[in-house]
Amino acid sequence: MKSGHSEQAGMLSGPSPLPSPAAALRRGLLGLDGLSRYAICTSMAIMVLLVSAQVFCRYVLSESIDWADEMSRLAFVWAVFLAIPHGLKQGVHVGIDVITNRLPARLQEGLARLMLAVSGVLMVVVCYQSVLVAIEGWDELMPTVPVSAAVFYVPVMLSCGHALLHLLFMAWQGTRVWADEEDAS
Repeated sequence: MKSGHSEQAGMLSGPSPLPSPAAALRRGLLGLDGLSRYAICTSMAIMVLLVSAQVFCRYVLSESIDWADEMSRLAFVWAVFLAIPHGLKQGVHVGIDVITNRLPARLQEGLARLMLAVSGVLMVVVCYQSVLVAIEGWDELMPTVPVSAAVFYVPVMLSCGHALLHLLFMAWQGTRVWADEEDAS
C-alpha cells in the first residue's frame, strides 16, 4: 500500500503532493512570481503617476515634462513583458484548440506538454536574440534621458527566463500543476 501511495505522489495529475525536486522548484517559482508581481505593480504605478503628472502639467500649468512620455512607455513595456509568464502559468494566453479538444485526454496532455517544451525552446531563442540586440544597441541613449535605449530589451530577457521556467515546469509536471492556485482564487 505504501509503495502505491508514493507512486501516486510521484505522478502529478492535479493538486496532489509533488516530489521533492518539483516542490522546491514550485516554491522557487512562487517566490519569483511574487517578485515579478511587485515589479509589475511598481511599473504600473510609475506609469500612472508619470502620465497623471504629465496631464496635470500640460493642462493646468501649461508646461510639459519632456521625459515623462519616454519613461511611462518604458514602465509600460516592463509591466507588459513581466506579466507574460503569469499568463502562461494560468493558461490565459490565446490558443486555437478546435482540433485538440476532440482528442482523448491523455493525447491532449501529451501534446500540451510537447508544445510547452517547444515554447521553452522559443523562449531561449527570443532571450538570446534580445541579449544580442541589447548588447549591440547599449551605447544608444534615449532622446530625453541619459539612459541606454537597450533597457527596453531587459524586460524581454527577464520575461523569457521567467516564462521558460514555467513552461519547463509545466512540461515536466503537467498542465494542471497550478490548478490548486486557480481553485484558491
